[in-house]
Amino acid sequence: MTEFHIDPDIRRAETIPSAVYTDPELFGASRERVFVRSWQLAADLDDVRVPGQVYPFTLLDGFVNEPLLLTRDRDDRLHCISNVCTHRANLVCEHPGVESGLRCRYHGRRFKLDGTFEHMPEFGDAENFPSDRDHLTKLPMERWGRLLFTGLRPTVAFSDWMGPVRDRMGWMALDTFRVDPRRCRDYLVQCNWALYCENYLEGFHIPYVHASLNAVLDYGAYRTELFEHGSLQVGVAAGGEHVFDLPKTSPDHGQFIAGYYFWLFPNLMLNFYPWGLSINVVRPLAVDRTRVSFLAYVGDESKLSDGAGAALDRVEREDEAIVEACQRGVGSRLYDRGRYSPTREQGTHHFHRLLAAALA
Repeated sequence: MTEFHIDPDIRRAETIPSAVYTDPELFGASRERVFVRSWQLAADLDDVRVPGQVYPFTLLDGFVNEPLLLTRDRDDRLHCISNVCTHRANLVCEHPGVESGLRCRYHGRRFKLDGTFEHMPEFGDAENFPSDRDHLTKLPMERWGRLLFTGLRPTVAFSDWMGPVRDRMGWMALDTFRVDPRRCRDYLVQCNWALYCENYLEGFHIPYVHASLNAVLDYGAYRTELFEHGSLQVGVAAGGEHVFDLPKTSPDHGQFIAGYYFWLFPNLMLNFYPWGLSINVVRPLAVDRTRVSFLAYVGDESKLSDGAGAALDRVEREDEAIVEACQRGVGSRLYDRGRYSPTREQGTHHFHRLLAAALA
């Protein structure tokens, strides 16, 4: 497997080698070393709203493919557990609904809604049974606003991962935002997941690729802030309209901010606009194929058609065309590594350093 190092000094650093975007072995390594060890968006709070509600889902379907289950027990407590029966590995729950408990339909093994083993027919003569291994495995679960997160083996604390977003945007009434299904959609992009992320992480290309976005943003004032497990791009409006009404507690109070673009390693993008929150989840499918899920949480419908967050579908299509062309380019025998702009590509450099450390 290709090994690589990213110089911490962006002025000297070279980008990740092209093999990261094209090598199936590196792609497979990213599954176990990056995504299995990360926090991932699991569901909306409404998916497990009432006691007894169950919500089966697949963590990163098509890539990690881990069957999981969200439940809310009769004491109104939320749980995230394995959806694989501890007897013969059948799925315990196959459809969302409201249940008094969990029962595997293969051989009748029963569990409580928190995953605790309860009963198994025809096991009266089994020795050392049941044991702790007969319970459904419990996973960590965290809530931020209306969103529920989990991970198989996260290597960082959720508070550290999500902390910079909470600190900067905590003044927004996220619990009151509601999903707008009309603005939620999936895009299938013919490129490596890392290529899609690194394109997101710099505003360098905006004047060249996004004419409509460039018209409402002040490119000269566009800036990137780095933190341990992610980064923030701050989009300043070209004029004083279609901007946030920031509280005095905000470090940006008095500035004309059109959008906050957070990225959390490895694949979550949280885009805040005056109308609400647009979420992008980047889901790898193959070394050269990625699904990007757009979720829209609207707080103020009157602002949906204005400013930096008004034409997201157009911006996405423009980004797709660029990254798909880059995917063809990184397959060239004549290209391996490039250089970074020290003033415009700090976010991409930071991403590459995190990715290199995870894959090492």
